[in-house]
Amino acid sequence: MTEALIRPARPDDAAALAALGRQTFVDTFVEGFGIPYPAADLAAFLDKSFSVETIQTKLTEPGAAWWVADRDGEILGFANTGPNTLPHPDGRPGHAELRRLYISRDAQGLGLGTRMLTLALEWMEANTDGPLWVGVWSGNEKAQKLYAA
Repeated sequence: MTEALIRPARPDDAAALAALGRQTFVDTFVEGFGIPYPAADLAAFLDKSFSVETIQTKLTEPGAAWWVADRDGEILGFANTGPNTLPHPDGRPGHAELRRLYISRDAQGLGLGTRMLTLALEWMEANTDGPLWVGVWSGNEKAQKLYAA
């Protein structure tokens, strides 16, 4: 098995990113944390956030950057940064935000999260005039531990 290559996402990655985003969200929040989303609400969220069309649009968003962890053509994870969208009183659109850092369940523990976080933070520091923001659910202690390290 070869090591995963981290590279910028391409338009032809949109379908794989959509599928990975949907599955990782369900694995983490629905199955992992047992959040009891009503089925219709979950379906609407997944369709809005992780449709191929949504991902295609987000891949071309001005001021945003995407990377994928690619091992032999299989996308194992992704990171997405862009202008800050967090609803914090000190947050400004000119600040940079790590929006998502998703690693597939099977690829966790390979160091991809750390590698992708480092790359994203370096990019964010080079592309903002303000603080860096990371959006993370308060109950996601595993992600918080990664970000704190």
